[in-house]
Amino acid sequence: MDNKNNVGSPDRDRINLHENYEVEYWTKTLGISAEELKEAVKNAGTSANAVKQHLKK
Repeated sequence: MDNKNNVGSPDRDRINLHENYEVEYWTKTLGISAEELKEAVKNAGTSANAVKQHLKK
């Protein structure tokens, strides 16, 4: 479970697919579907930068 008290850079730079609000945030931010986000995280890992690179965003 996501620690909502830990909002520093390491937490903000990770994509947690187990938190609905994070999935909503990242799908809107990246302009992709939840399934595309899940696939990107599966291929690139949970790092937001790695996912962006994977998606070329």
